[in-house]
Amino acid sequence: MSSAAERMSRVDTAWLRMDSDVNLMMIVGVWLLAPAVSYEAVCERLRTALLRYPRFRQKVVEDALGYLWVDDEHFDIERHVSRERLARRRGQSERQALQERTAELATTPLDREHPLWHWHLIEDYEGGSAIIIRIHHCIGDGIALMSVLLSITDGGHAPPRRRPRGNGRDGDWLADTVVRPLTDLTVRAIGLYGEGVARSLDLLAHPGKPLAGSLDMARVALQVASDAASLALMPDDSPTRLKGHPIGLKRVAWCEPLPLDDVKAVAKAMHCTVNDVLLSCVAGAIGAYLREVGDDPAGKEIRAMVPVNLRPLEQAHELGNGFGLVPLVLPIGIEHPIERLYAVHARMSQLKDSYQPLLAFLILAASGLLVKPAQDLVTGLFAKKTTAVMTNVPGPREPLKFCGSTLRQNMFWVPQSGHIGMGVSILSYGGGVQFGLITDKKLCPEPQKIIDRFAPEFAKLLWVTMMLPWGDQLEALEPNGSPGYGPPARSASPARSRAASGGRRRAARASASASTP
Repeated sequence: MSSAAERMSRVDTAWLRMDSDVNLMMIVGVWLLAPAVSYEAVCERLRTALLRYPRFRQKVVEDALGYLWVDDEHFDIERHVSRERLARRRGQSERQALQERTAELATTPLDREHPLWHWHLIEDYEGGSAIIIRIHHCIGDGIALMSVLLSITDGGHAPPRRRPRGNGRDGDWLADTVVRPLTDLTVRAIGLYGEGVARSLDLLAHPGKPLAGSLDMARVALQVASDAASLALMPDDSPTRLKGHPIGLKRVAWCEPLPLDDVKAVAKAMHCTVNDVLLSCVAGAIGAYLREVGDDPAGKEIRAMVPVNLRPLEQAHELGNGFGLVPLVLPIGIEHPIERLYAVHARMSQLKDSYQPLLAFLILAASGLLVKPAQDLVTGLFAKKTTAVMTNVPGPREPLKFCGSTLRQNMFWVPQSGHIGMGVSILSYGGGVQFGLITDKKLCPEPQKIIDRFAPEFAKLLWVTMMLPWGDQLEALEPNGSPGYGPPARSASPARSRAASGGRRRAARASASASTP
């Protein structure tokens, strides 16, 4: 056994063992490049850039204590990079053929005898190239792999040198992976937690600091107990055709990106976040799809498990999984776009002081200590109460280049555990917001029908935003909430009214641009 052997963390072990006959724990991505790149150039770039991360040269070996990362003595870069041509059926577009091939690879296991990743280069795609990327979730989460992406593109920087991990034992893994990273800076960076939770976690991360008082710690304990009970007592999800027992055949879809500036303009005008706007579009698209296929989603909500980053972004290059999960309820039964937007906003606000992501992280870590059947039972409890897994990863604002070609579109799909049959991905990149969807063929045979509704749902929200009051009218209405649908009452200062009006002016320009032939 190589001297470079390193014990796999308990959380990463949990993800490794979640593979099943119907769901593989792979993150699957697609890059679209223009102009085309060559196979030799891709292999050379991965050899000189990706392999700077030791994890991509290591395979997984099981021993009596769990799993180890061990250098693959027979590593060959060409084993991990395939060159392909798309097989197109009569009447099938290049995009449809690429989606079909991506879905096929999403159900093809990676070779456990070698490092758990693979790139598939399609050298001729829409005048350029396409690359299908598969990486097992035990190597890293979405934030970590985005950090890798940035470093292997043209001009990317090598990852900082990792600190030695001592004798390879787990050590104080709880402090290293959960407590210490949760500083106030990190909490603000992920944009989910409230100030109270931030202060409490900062106290836990720095026990030498003087405590603000036993009352603060009592509040922390009470909140943790409440959140633990909420996780344990979550009711089963609303029954829809999107929830059931998958058969393990996948379908993938994506759409053209929405302009990020337009989304920001609507969010600012409506005093919500960008996430609120995007999640409202997700809920609206799913609800519209169900109505079209003959189901009535009125009064129904579905639950999506949303990953939340639990470590400083500057540590993402260290790979591994450093996130918790939070259950987010999507109001798919609300048709009015503004009413639905504020319903999402209210649900997100309820999560700001929640410890549920941290508790979910601890549950996954603990399940990594259990025997496989017991772990399946624990993770199955999440799947029973959930219809989808949904992730939102921020990418670079400017388009990247890879081997001299422009990375014009960047997509990925998150894996689903247990019997979850839908994964929704939202990725901001190059000034746009990209939606991706992966579904089980039995539960949703045509995910493109959902994806194609994201842009119309946003367009409806954009137009209704334009019809709401501006300036002084907004200030007069805002204490009672925006026209019957708004968030809780709050004072409307002239500055905020001007900001909202500015958001609506940008929304107006976006709307005019969208309607120009």
